[in-house]
Amino acid sequence: MCSLLSHLIIGKTYSEGGENILTKLEGKVAIITGGNSGIGLATAKRFVAEGASVYITGRRKPELDAAVQQIGKNVTGVQGDVSNLADLDRLYATVQQQHDHIDVVFANAGLGDLAPLGEISEASFDKTFDVNVKGLLFTVQKALPFLREGSSIILTASTTTRQWDGAD
Repeated sequence: MCSLLSHLIIGKTYSEGGENILTKLEGKVAIITGGNSGIGLATAKRFVAEGASVYITGRRKPELDAAVQQIGKNVTGVQGDVSNLADLDRLYATVQQQHDHIDVVFANAGLGDLAPLGEISEASFDKTFDVNVKGLLFTVQKALPFLREGSSIILTASTTTRQWDGAD
């Protein structure tokens, strides 16, 4: 899957071990959190193009609906916040209505409030850790009963830095 993801990002297509990468995900079921924009949306588009049935999540319904429309087929949007366990339960219940397993979990949802170290509030810290840590952990944990031998879990993380200019 690592090879697939690296080529997904740069957009290469080729035959890998005699297998056409454009149909590599035929019949597979994928969950992509944060699939309404950015890397998540690009991945959802590619997975559908390769034959997967994809479930994407996002907190904002207008953006989620727009993403589903952009992808067009074999995609289901489930509005929710990965830091809310009831929303994750609803996601997996939705998947279970149509599929008895999951082949790929792409825990991609994330956010960050940029602030100088001395100005980070407790609320900002909690919000960031709720989505980026708690959400990631429970997204994967709640998927475990649906994963089969050979399933893939892909975790996205990012960091940002700000150079201190002495003025803060």
